[in-house]
Amino acid sequence: MSLGARGWTLLIYGPESALARAVRVSPYSPRYKFRTTFGVCPERANGASLTTKPPHRSNPTAAEAGSRPAAGADADAGDVAERLERMRGELRRHSYLYYVESRPEIEDREYDRIFEELQALEAAYPALITVDSPTQRVGAEPQSAFPNAEHTVPMLSLDSTQDPAEVRRFDERVRKALEDEPRYILEPKLDGASIELVYEDGLFVRAVTRGNGRVGELVTENLRTIPSLPLRLREAERPPPELLAVRGEVLMYLSGFEALNERMVEQGSEPYVNPRNSASGSLRQLDSRLTAERPLDVLAYDILMVHGAQLTSDSEAVCALRGWGFRTPERVTLVSTVEEILEYRETYAADRDDLDYEIDGVVIKLDHLDARADLGATSHHPRWALAYKFEPRKEITRIEKIAVSVGRTGKLTPVALLRPVEVGGVTVARASLHNREEVARKDIREGDLVRVQRAGDVIPQVVERVPEDGRKRGAAFQMPAQCPACDTPVQVDGPFTYCPNRFGCMAQLKKGLTHFGSRAGVDIEGLGEETATLLVDRGLVKELADLFMLTAADLEPLDGFAEKSAANLAQAIAEKKTVGLARFLYGLGIPEVGTTVAATLAAEFLSFDNLQEATVERLAAVDRIGPIVSEGIRAFLDDEQNRERIAAVLGHMDALLPPEQAGGTGLAGMNFVFTGGLERFSRSDAKRLIEDNGGRVVGSVSSETAYVVVGEDPGSKLRRGRDLGVEILSEDGFVRVLENAGVL
Repeated sequence: MSLGARGWTLLIYGPESALARAVRVSPYSPRYKFRTTFGVCPERANGASLTTKPPHRSNPTAAEAGSRPAAGADADAGDVAERLERMRGELRRHSYLYYVESRPEIEDREYDRIFEELQALEAAYPALITVDSPTQRVGAEPQSAFPNAEHTVPMLSLDSTQDPAEVRRFDERVRKALEDEPRYILEPKLDGASIELVYEDGLFVRAVTRGNGRVGELVTENLRTIPSLPLRLREAERPPPELLAVRGEVLMYLSGFEALNERMVEQGSEPYVNPRNSASGSLRQLDSRLTAERPLDVLAYDILMVHGAQLTSDSEAVCALRGWGFRTPERVTLVSTVEEILEYRETYAADRDDLDYEIDGVVIKLDHLDARADLGATSHHPRWALAYKFEPRKEITRIEKIAVSVGRTGKLTPVALLRPVEVGGVTVARASLHNREEVARKDIREGDLVRVQRAGDVIPQVVERVPEDGRKRGAAFQMPAQCPACDTPVQVDGPFTYCPNRFGCMAQLKKGLTHFGSRAGVDIEGLGEETATLLVDRGLVKELADLFMLTAADLEPLDGFAEKSAANLAQAIAEKKTVGLARFLYGLGIPEVGTTVAATLAAEFLSFDNLQEATVERLAAVDRIGPIVSEGIRAFLDDEQNRERIAAVLGHMDALLPPEQAGGTGLAGMNFVFTGGLERFSRSDAKRLIEDNGGRVVGSVSSETAYVVVGEDPGSKLRRGRDLGVEILSEDGFVRVLENAGVL
């Protein structure tokens, strides 16, 4: 990794990177009057229009262009190559003006004339065709399947809320963690298909769907067909970087979606249920020529990684994105107070039904990248960003029955079984009622007419009962006195009801078994929910340890199994007798221990025995664990039944592997604190170097801190370090520590 001026800049989104979002308020949105709005890229127009779709100009096909001969077909090849590049540059410029700036300088027929001339000239000189030529958007031959590809950095989720009080608490947490007043970037939360776009030396080379956030499908040829996507980055305002990975959203505008569905119905095809599904389905067409026929647009809003450009803030990055030719979201702005955030969201909510594209809220993010690195992230979302969602659209249906489900931890949850209803393009047939107090508060009963919504436009929930004059209602709902799965008397804890039979309840065992073998757990291929249910129902697994005693002969008689599939599952289970400690800890289902906490515990204690003996105080001292989580872990490990069941599982395990140190152990046991900006490192690069070599980067100074690394404009951490007698390092001193540890 180079540390010079053209070194790597990894823009961390914690698991989900986000970096490009700050454009001045649009001149055609006069209602925006933020008192502290900062002008960003003031010389540039804003992003996508509020109510109008972008112009859709179809590139002429070869058949439409005809076969007229290229002028100057006998010219010298060098002259032809120069002429071709001039024509391509002219078409790229006019496409940018048309699709991104929405201010075309020529008529469509003049654009088509140049395009046809370029197409004919390339046909006469096929050896001179380039992959970034405007003629290469029309689609390639069909593929048999999409290969998988890893993202440059994970593309995961944002934490979200609809409650303004949560927004205020988010702001309070950020202010408490920072040394300076925060500045936030606000933007619309687009509801399309997320995509990673990768450029090398300015040339578009790869597009990957979001997939599971870490690995997605390679859909490069399909993205080439979207006219607003630059196949080569513009160079007029700033040179393209050596490597650029961008996160964007592929949208189908509502007007285009309606026209597409009308055509599909006319052709006797099943229409799409919403624009998001339509955009996602269009990206996954094996024949990119079909994608080319769909009215798609792509908006860029994050820089995931860049090599060859130095960026310190989100607002700086959005200027770079627009300068390189990307279309960006509209009305993205900078603010500094919660009141401005609330006003921004409410104004967008009022405009929501007038937009030609779907959004489900707004996004709030810190602008400064070093501040983001300081706040860090969980395995699910960054701590420096929040999605502030709109109230979802609602529909009415009837509750046919209220059932009670038993979760992995024994919690009993009332579930409304609904007469199927379409909500936001999705058919909803069931919705959680959360707990008995929630049911009583809303006075919901079987047979009631209710209003249903999808929380965050995703999770179905019952909002309220709709009164019906003259209709006799059913009996008030009561939680059962016994667990519906095992008949054990239930226990009440506040608004929640639990089955205490943790290891004897078959419902808990089924879900616990599924959790243990999940992708984030020990990752047993073939052990999904259906198979786990079958194993428990047939009596083959009565506790977790029984899983490791299964043979192919036990599995083969089960429904859905044959000789090979039984042997495969038995082998997959046997292979997981050696597994990473972090996966094992997550798979046990310890309360409050998700993937991030499991990884932290594994890195800190290195063995299960060490963790088993750790006191509450020792656990609480671990970075990002805290007293509440530590007490929950200790209570779980101290439970006698838990200890017996875990010991039984450990009796079948060959090894629980501690985390590997990717770069070495030269910084093992050292805690670093950073304050101020560094010249030779981005904050995220410095953090990765330390953590890959056994050290840790923490957010506050304590007696456990080995070094306080001081850069330009340090804050209060420097004073705190001096007060505690912690060794203070300049950036040069930090480099010497890295060199002495064998890191550099």
